Amino acid sequence: MKSEADRETLERILAEAREIRGVSLWQDAWKRLRRNRTAMISLWCLLTLSVLALLTPLIPLQSPIDKDLDNRKFLPPGFHSVVMGSRPGLKFAGGTLTGELAEFNRSLEQLRAEVAAAGPKKRPLIEATIADRIDVEHPFNQMWNELGPVAWWMTEIRVAVFGDYAIPSLFGTDKLGRDLLARVFWGARVSLIVGIVATLVSLIIGVSYGAIAGYFGGNIDAAMMRLVDMLYSIPFIFVVIFLVTFLGEDSVKKKLDSVGIDQITIFYIVIGAIYWLTMSRVVRGQVMSLRHEQFIEAARTVGASSWRIVFRHLVPNVLGVVIVYLTLTIPSVMLFEAFLSFLGLGVSPPDVSWGLLLNDGVEALSIIKVFWWVVVFPGGALAATLFALNFLGDGIRDALDPRMKNRD
Repeated sequence: MKSEADRETLERILAEAREIRGVSLWQDAWKRLRRNRTAMISLWCLLTLSVLALLTPLIPLQSPIDKDLDNRKFLPPGFHSVVMGSRPGLKFAGGTLTGELAEFNRSLEQLRAEVAAAGPKKRPLIEATIADRIDVEHPFNQMWNELGPVAWWMTEIRVAVFGDYAIPSLFGTDKLGRDLLARVFWGARVSLIVGIVATLVSLIIGVSYGAIAGYFGGNIDAAMMRLVDMLYSIPFIFVVIFLVTFLGEDSVKKKLDSVGIDQITIFYIVIGAIYWLTMSRVVRGQVMSLRHEQFIEAARTVGASSWRIVFRHLVPNVLGVVIVYLTLTIPSVMLFEAFLSFLGLGVSPPDVSWGLLLNDGVEALSIIKVFWWVVVFPGGALAATLFALNFLGDGIRDALDPRMKNRD
């Protein structure tokens, strides 16, 4: 009887055990993150912002660079309809973007017909003329600044779908009569790219540097960390100002342009290259706590190389801390970019970022008349994004912290 009872008990325990499914660290973290309402709202807000920024060329916004000092300077937010290309100074055919686009395409077709009929000697000259006309006279290049291939294609779809319709100036206009809503959307693309690219640069440098120092230890670790301490003692704001000023020189800019590197790309890399120090220290501490664990000893036993152990076994095990730090680094980088642009050292016109918009807004402030919209809307967009990133970072930190598991 006793053996029968024991067998039934074991069968019941085994049946219960089969129903229990293990939960990985990331599944458990996602489950707890979903219960954090503030973090989830922040996540959805950031996803929405990112999608809108990505699809900005498809949205029927007004031109972010077209100026109208005579009729649209410092217009308050309103709902007056706007026709793309209707400003008299543009001299578009029919006073519309689509009319000018059709006229321009007809002229290009004539030149392409001449290319087909021309001889081998004249053909390159006509093709160069076509390329120059597209760069200078194409309506897209007059209404938008240096559209990339994907943005150009999206803008063509936008014109095909919406024609000359443009969303009214819901955010008002600035001191040069440019639509602030369009500039906030296009500025979001630059500010978000700066935050993401610069953070990825700091991630690559900081994680690699910290993981190597933490794993090898000894004199290698001491030398690498002393270098970090030396770099910490340098006031990086002056380094960035020096680099941005140096790279902005005409001779240097021409050399960079000749190899296909523009100033804003260097700007991304420079900011990212100064934010890796803290990341390296965080990763180093985590790696030092893991390098004597059994799974590392097992990897050494089977003959894994040091580099494989570092990047195949150690780095994936510190990703939780790295992700948390990344979500807190992105707002820091965005704020730093806004600060540099505010000083006139960051993104330069005709490119636009939220920091540049804030600089324009502050310059427009006056004790005689307050044009509140030129500061409130760009500042509100930047503040809301920074708050959302910080709330999300706090939520991810709590979700990945095992000590917080039973405090929900």
